[in-house]
Amino acid sequence: MRELLFGRGLVAIAGLLGAAGVASAAGASHGEAGRLLGSIATIALAHAPVLLVLGLLSPRGRALRSGAVVLAAGTLLFVVDLATRQWMGQGLFPGAAPIGGGLMVLGWLAVALAAVFRTSFNFR
Repeated sequence: MRELLFGRGLVAIAGLLGAAGVASAAGASHGEAGRLLGSIATIALAHAPVLLVLGLLSPRGRALRSGAVVLAAGTLLFVVDLATRQWMGQGLFPGAAPIGGGLMVLGWLAVALAAVFRTSFNFR
């Protein structure tokens, strides 16, 4: 049951990021305030497919699962901070975007380490 919820959660986050990425890309191409929207689109559309795959596969390895969670959290934090800057004029809290970016880097490193140190990923 926990694995099912884990996978569904990642797929849901991937869907939200995909929608946000497409909407931001459209907004960036039609509006004047394209810098932040372009960054949101790039980050959201780069990470949504990865989170979708990880959610659909629901890996059982601790490193890969942890990497997926950290990657999702970092991406959400980064995107939401940029979105609040775009539409509310201020970020979530000081340093939110750099923290989100750092979490994304750590998430990707966890994915890489999982590949290097695991002989199988034990997908369902």
